[in-house]
Amino acid sequence: MRQLLVLLAAFSGISMSVCAQWPPAASHTTLNIWPGGAPGAPANPSPEGDTTTAKDHLVAGKRVIRIGNVSAPTLTLYTTEGKSTGAAVVVFPGGGYRILAIDLEGSEVCEWLNSIGITCVLLKYRVPDTGPYPKSAAALEDAQRAVGIVRSHATEWHIDPKRIGVLGFSAGAHLAAALSTHFEKRLYDPIDAADQVSCRPDFAVIVYPGYLAIAEQNFAANADIHPTEQTPPSFIVQAEDDPVHVENSTVYFLALKSAKVPAELHIFAQGGHGYGLRRTELPVTGWPQLVETWLSTIQILPHGAR
Repeated sequence: MRQLLVLLAAFSGISMSVCAQWPPAASHTTLNIWPGGAPGAPANPSPEGDTTTAKDHLVAGKRVIRIGNVSAPTLTLYTTEGKSTGAAVVVFPGGGYRILAIDLEGSEVCEWLNSIGITCVLLKYRVPDTGPYPKSAAALEDAQRAVGIVRSHATEWHIDPKRIGVLGFSAGAHLAAALSTHFEKRLYDPIDAADQVSCRPDFAVIVYPGYLAIAEQNFAANADIHPTEQTPPSFIVQAEDDPVHVENSTVYFLALKSAKVPAELHIFAQGGHGYGLRRTELPVTGWPQLVETWLSTIQILPHGAR
């Protein structure tokens, strides 16, 4: 079926990817992360759906699926079609804790990770008004729970439980940093065996983050995101002309350095915000290749994995 769809797309002149579609195909395992409902879930939530309108801007000439009103968070498993390296990444899309850019910063990311032998788990976390922590703990609760679930399924999903990382964009990048610094204690009452294993990521990829430096305080470090020596190795990338402010990356990098956490920082002159993995003429959009090299450097991927 996949080959047929690709052939049809080629003959019709349409550029498409079956793996990156949303909603995901039925072949992908999707789990509700809260079996009995999320903590503090509203009794009558607004219906979840794509909030994108014709007025919303395109990214690299393509529309973005912006999912809103998520009250029942899920994780979706994307397994590699070829040889797996045993590594896994839980992906947190961005959207200002209002919506989730679920394809641009979610399913498309999983397609890339699968192509380099990494199992991807896409977290559809609660929005809107579910962060940043501690303003709301909801998104961070979802992230803690999701990583615990992935680690508890490591054997079943053929994952190395010591090579499970997180990757986030914008608000999702803040969420990745929040989880990297808030993993010792769950923010919710434990439910099952998934809450008995560590939710600490083994590495973190932080792409054009927000909320890590406080603009109103002369870009002081966010005191609620405090790295320690236990914070996992981190990769950070952002453009200097990002309207969300590049100081979110530079300040967090210095905090990691102060805590003696291995970190790699890439700042590009141009790129703005919200480009995801969609390649343009701007060098910043080549960041995935830099991540691949870094993952080999920190021994998550074997050298020459491609």
